[in-house]
Amino acid sequence: MRVLRWLIAAAIATGICWLFPPFHIVSLKTATAQKAAVTFNPAAFADTFWDKKLLLALPNAINAQTLLAAIQADPAAAKTNYSHSIGIGGSYCYFLSGTGLVTAVSDDEVSLALIPGSTNTEISLQASLIFGNALRDGTGLLNVNDYPDSQDFNAISEALNHLVETRVLPKLREQAKVGSKLSFSGCAEIDDESTDLKPLKVVPIQAEAK
Repeated sequence: MRVLRWLIAAAIATGICWLFPPFHIVSLKTATAQKAAVTFNPAAFADTFWDKKLLLALPNAINAQTLLAAIQADPAAAKTNYSHSIGIGGSYCYFLSGTGLVTAVSDDEVSLALIPGSTNTEISLQASLIFGNALRDGTGLLNVNDYPDSQDFNAISEALNHLVETRVLPKLREQAKVGSKLSFSGCAEIDDESTDLKPLKVVPIQAEAK
């Protein structure tokens, strides 16, 4: 009887282990593939975000002349009414669009005057390597709380900046000529109000000769 009971218990234990195995053995290749499948891909994310969200949000950008007038009248009120911030650090961003006269072109920037008849540079379109978080944070479309891993959130900035460098800047450099008009949409990140508000340093999302 003891032997029979032991055999029954062993059979039951074997059945439970077969139905609910305590561990799984997978090949190294399979494990690597599974890990890759769940790893965040910032380049792929940026591509999708750019095409399906960022470009569609351009009509929501504030008119650049309206923003500049608000900043000149009351910088603090303009920040409250028009800026976006993820709440980390003291920087904030503006999402804007407009049309301006090209007053100067260099390897690093394209200077624009927005007020008719003025030659004062009010907007500086960044035309060299792009750094910072203007595009990631400027539209308010991305929430830092959705990305528990800060490395992933920072990688989004790098991927979006790369898209500007490859998709936007070649056309900007080709079309920007002193005396011509450019329409633009983009984001400006304000770290230091004493230097970043006049002119606004804008990372372009779109830029096209008029």
